[in-house]
Amino acid sequence: MKQVIRRGIKEIIVDEVPDPVVAPHHVLIRPVSSLISSGTESASIHQAGLLKEVADNPSHLRKLFASAKVNGPIRTLVEARAKLSDYAVLGYSGAGIVVDRHDTVRDLAVGDRVAYGGEGTGHAETILAGRNLTARVPDGVPFDHACFATLGSIALNAVRTADIGLGETVAIIGLGLVGQLIAQLARLQGGVVVGVDLKPERAYLATQLGAQYTVNGGRGLLDTIGSVTNGRGADCVIIAAASKSVGPCHQALQICRDRGRIVVVGAVDMSFPWNDMYRKEVRVLMSRAYGPGSYDAAYERQGRDYPLPYVRWTENRNMEEFLRLVDSGQLRLQPLISHQFPLAEAPEAYRTVLDAASGSLAVLLKYSSSGAVAKPARRVDLAAPSAITGQLGVALIGPGSLARWTHLPNPKRTPGVQLRAIHSSSGARGKSIARRFGAEYCCTDYAEILRDPRVDLVVITSRNQHHARQAVAALESGKHVFLEKPAALTEMECRLLYLAVAESGKQLTVGFNRRFAPFYAALRQQLARRGGPAVLNCRVNSPGISGDYWMADPEIGGAILGDACHFVDLMYWLLGAEPVSVSAYSLPIGRQEPVGQNNLVASFRFADGSIGNLTYCTVGSRTSGGERVEAFAAGVGLATEDFKRLTVQGALRRTSTRFWAEKGYAAQLHDFVAGLRAGKAPTVSVRDGVRATIGCLRMLEAARTGAVCTIDVDAFIQ
Repeated sequence: MKQVIRRGIKEIIVDEVPDPVVAPHHVLIRPVSSLISSGTESASIHQAGLLKEVADNPSHLRKLFASAKVNGPIRTLVEARAKLSDYAVLGYSGAGIVVDRHDTVRDLAVGDRVAYGGEGTGHAETILAGRNLTARVPDGVPFDHACFATLGSIALNAVRTADIGLGETVAIIGLGLVGQLIAQLARLQGGVVVGVDLKPERAYLATQLGAQYTVNGGRGLLDTIGSVTNGRGADCVIIAAASKSVGPCHQALQICRDRGRIVVVGAVDMSFPWNDMYRKEVRVLMSRAYGPGSYDAAYERQGRDYPLPYVRWTENRNMEEFLRLVDSGQLRLQPLISHQFPLAEAPEAYRTVLDAASGSLAVLLKYSSSGAVAKPARRVDLAAPSAITGQLGVALIGPGSLARWTHLPNPKRTPGVQLRAIHSSSGARGKSIARRFGAEYCCTDYAEILRDPRVDLVVITSRNQHHARQAVAALESGKHVFLEKPAALTEMECRLLYLAVAESGKQLTVGFNRRFAPFYAALRQQLARRGGPAVLNCRVNSPGISGDYWMADPEIGGAILGDACHFVDLMYWLLGAEPVSVSAYSLPIGRQEPVGQNNLVASFRFADGSIGNLTYCTVGSRTSGGERVEAFAAGVGLATEDFKRLTVQGALRRTSTRFWAEKGYAAQLHDFVAGLRAGKAPTVSVRDGVRATIGCLRMLEAARTGAVCTIDVDAFIQ
């Protein structure tokens, strides 16, 4: 399918990418019209170039420096340069016809006319949209007007946030597209509307659409507001402008009455003079996107609606109400449409939006609606298949940041290995990564990988909840599997994975890279010389796994199953002894932050009499170090920290350091590939993956119940 893409930081192209696959709580839509948001989308196109972007946002340099300290300057430079050609999806408001739906969506049908929204939906020939971001379009509303629903819900949420009463004076600063919609909605709410804009043609248009008063820029604004309100000032000022200056906020404060309200919708510098704010006691309110549900993954992606008696106006209900107002003729949208372009001319459409002289307001993209619906093309070929025989064909599933930084560079460094395919649920992301790393094709349908006879090895780096299912499918299709940790999240998944390896005859390894990191390997060599049990202490600080980061969610494993599994495996490997029991304590559970289940102290007992302690937390600072592992045995003390330092203390003290961390990712892939060629069992086996998951499950159980939990991998897998 064709999709509008931002390539690099400012180039707009229309490229061929794989069609999306329908997902739970989502529908597939063939658009008829989509709307370019001149504010949000223009802000993501950095016209001034890279140097200006960095100068305006010094935080970019801080991120680069922090990355270089962890990953090294060369790898960081490679990633930074890649941003100049990476793909990004533009667009989030359109309307069309439902062509497919997931079984979890029961109140929409194929053929329904709908409007859609949501970050990442984009301007494309096929759209994957969440059910809660999809609204039916009344029969009397044309698609050219229905595609306003997303921006209309933004405007409607701003008016609801403003809580406008009948007869209140409402000043709207910024009469762009959203400002024009707010002006019409505020009047419907009973407000006396004063529109303010630097462009006289926009002020005039607002008057034509029902605003009682308009002012061109700041000239005469105070006088107009004073005249309209008998000197009191505006009851409410809504800032719908986008500006890097403090001008709009200072202007809003100047015209707002004592104890009035300022509602911020646009992206502006919110630096208010303290003395003026204090004297007027003005309230400042933020209007967040489309309304309740915005940025809530459970609502937008998982289809969990908010109960109407408690949350009357959600994102979806705002979209529906906006469309009702359009259908009833209470909102006029046609005068707002300044330009229309076919999808193929999207670059010209964006040039029009960005050209101040064009006078553009609402710019629509139009899609062909004639003929039969084409069969989805969920694979796009980028290069001819390699003619070199004897190579191991690799496909990578889930090209997120971990894959880009660690796994995708490694096939090129491994002799006899060819990257054949990239699978991603986002066609644009998949193609971008496939182009960058030289894959032969990209796809959105996992079945394309499974039925490809030229794919011998599947590298799975998708989100944790998909690992076991995708690995089992690959094994059953006759593929070897390199599975990022965790191997599984439940006991049932562990059993299914273990059986799939046994029945398929294929090899599976789990991404426990610490076994291949130089300093951990040296630590293990030292421990192998001990004559009795040892004491281990692992301290892990992961403040990044918090907030709304997906790995922090205990329902999909959280930090313990998702990351602490590394250290269950590490302790087993360092000691060469099976864990037999664990006790644990966690921070209080049931809180949104910090998540108690992600902050544990656990004590393990091992079959050789050794003991180990694991402290895993997400509440520390980013400056307090990531991980430190200590080991004590008769006459020796060992410690390694953040892959950069190893200290051995016996009769003498020896310290080895590395300037850049070496984490063992490449070495593990090389080892696995060599084992496949030699017909050897992998160094890290499915049993190791199962052990780590069971150890984490028992750790969580011990923290929840206060009991000492037994770990018996042999009994489990038999």
